[in-house]
Amino acid sequence: MESLEQKSIYVLREAKVKFKNLAVLWSMGKDSTTMLYLCRKAFFGKIPFPAIYIDNGADFKETYNFRDKLVKEWQIQLITAKAELKKDIISGTAEGLNKAEALQRVLEEKKFDGLIVSIRRDEHGIRAKERYFSPRDKKFKWDFKNQPAEIFNYVSDFKEASHVRVHPILHWSEIDIWRYTKEKNVPVNELYFSKNGKRYRSIGYPESTVPVNSEAKNLDEIIKELETTQTTERSGRSQDKEKEYVMQKLREMGYM
Repeated sequence: MESLEQKSIYVLREAKVKFKNLAVLWSMGKDSTTMLYLCRKAFFGKIPFPAIYIDNGADFKETYNFRDKLVKEWQIQLITAKAELKKDIISGTAEGLNKAEALQRVLEEKKFDGLIVSIRRDEHGIRAKERYFSPRDKKFKWDFKNQPAEIFNYVSDFKEASHVRVHPILHWSEIDIWRYTKEKNVPVNELYFSKNGKRYRSIGYPESTVPVNSEAKNLDEIIKELETTQTTERSGRSQDKEKEYVMQKLREMGYM
């Protein structure tokens, strides 16, 4: 855990030095909440930049409650980017291009040049192609075939980028997140815990997220379940969006 944490903190501090106007994405899920915890640890108990939440107005009530509670407790500077509540033609869900377009608007409006995102390599084959520091072009797009070389302890310059995505937990796994959450007592959205034999492993908007079968009602039980499960983490998300060619297209267009 300490090695994972220190590498992430190094990336966060490098980002803070390199970019003039930095923000972090926060979905109220386990990964992005762990990221906020790491930000507080990296910067001595405070998050020194805003957190962006992309909202279509129809999220889980548990997510809104969790957001409001943690904003107050951790004194988070929250920016809400409003997304349209409609299905897009690529993903067939309301959390594909709509989220990317909402994010682009807020980045342009606030002139953010760096954006911290809580993706992990093990989540999806397309996300595994990312770098710790990954530029987006002037049209907000990701050229996954032509990424800058990345050597640890060295960060490239990104003069032609509209902004740079920063991925401090790229090297973590799902079970790493839960072990760290337990060890550090990181707050958790209650949707992750089993109710009536089901829980969420990956949380998106309600219309594109379904729970998986599970009896894991606490952190120890979640960790134990993940040690043996054959069910993929994102099996409860809309399957069309999770197909590799669809996810690749979405990410090329600016999706997280």
